[in-house]
Amino acid sequence: MKDGTLISGSVLSQTEYTLNLATSYGNITLNQREIEQILPDKHRIILKGGSQLIGVILDLDEFNLKLKTDDGITVNVDVPQIVSIEPYDYDRGANAQKEFVEKTQQAAVDAQQNAARNTTTVEAEGGLTFDSDINQVFGTQKATIVNGNVVSNTQPVSSADTATPLTDEEAFLQGVKTGTVSQQEYATSAKEELLKKNKSKKKKEPTKRPSETEFSKYFAIQVGVRPTDLKLDNSKQGANWTADDKDIDVGGTGVTVSGKFLWRVKDSNFWAGPTLSISNIANVSFEDKDQAVAIANASVAPGDPIPYPDPQVRTSGQILTLGAAANYYINPKQKFAFYLTANAGYEMLKLNYRGEINSTTINSGGLSAGAGIGVETWVDDVMIGAEVREIFAKRSGRLSASSDTSTVFQVQLSWKFQ
Repeated sequence: MKDGTLISGSVLSQTEYTLNLATSYGNITLNQREIEQILPDKHRIILKGGSQLIGVILDLDEFNLKLKTDDGITVNVDVPQIVSIEPYDYDRGANAQKEFVEKTQQAAVDAQQNAARNTTTVEAEGGLTFDSDINQVFGTQKATIVNGNVVSNTQPVSSADTATPLTDEEAFLQGVKTGTVSQQEYATSAKEELLKKNKSKKKKEPTKRPSETEFSKYFAIQVGVRPTDLKLDNSKQGANWTADDKDIDVGGTGVTVSGKFLWRVKDSNFWAGPTLSISNIANVSFEDKDQAVAIANASVAPGDPIPYPDPQVRTSGQILTLGAAANYYINPKQKFAFYLTANAGYEMLKLNYRGEINSTTINSGGLSAGAGIGVETWVDDVMIGAEVREIFAKRSGRLSASSDTSTVFQVQLSWKFQ
């Protein structure tokens, strides 16, 4: 109030002339002309260890409380460090406020009775008389400062008695009530309400899919499998090989890893750039008919152990491809974007031939090309997808009888950026 009186309560309604307030001890009506300001809700935060903070709660969730103190500083408090949250009572003199409210309520009743008897009084809108009668309704109460906080420590001027103020510590220890609900219960309820409010605000909005026109570069990492049909001509490896045995199956299903970096061609749906892939050739073993093995075993004296009891040949290898790739997107703006893909380059195949006695490396190189289809979809800031391609590569030398085609199945993780 303008005279220093401090009244705590909840605003029920207000007009140009009056403000209806619900206090801990009953409802009262205040004259708007006598009100200096309506102070914000403050809370007292009790921390582990006994320390406390006082201020206006700006935000609260299950992990953090943001508080603006009286000196304008905003602090963050970890919720696990909080013992309790209590509404801050500006008026720590509970008894003084109770008497003030009771006196004000009685004065209002007396003023109404006087107004009813005085037929010459002119009433203002809302049922109140003008200033001479309004001033009779509202008592006055002085305010003072205790421990740096404003408290009401006197009764209305019509009373000669003086109420003893409560310090912050006394009010906290005595658990001052707010209406029929304790400060601790009220704080718990307020905290739950704030948590619900924050959860409703923080509902995750659906991720906005980036616009295709925002990007000009593309990078993808692909992992998959590549079955290969490789036939090895081993007829000249040893004298024991015959023409019927020359096409030995040394292929199989191997793992393939590749990457490609593409650029958008102008503003079209066409992307192009370099690519690199490496595939392994599965391990294979077959009977060794090398003449040197037969000669070594034949020279062993009867009863002596055979030096090469397991005549086997083992093969494995790698396929390295370096070239260029291109993607053409059929429906780039859809959630699942399909594209046509193609690649061309030089393929180098290396087959490791390990016999019981003789070992060698068999190489085959040449141009290769591929074509297929893929699909991608956005997941947050990256894309996941799958791709299948048919690879065409002509084999040479001792692998010339091999199939010219193989199929690659891959999953991929890709990024588009500026």
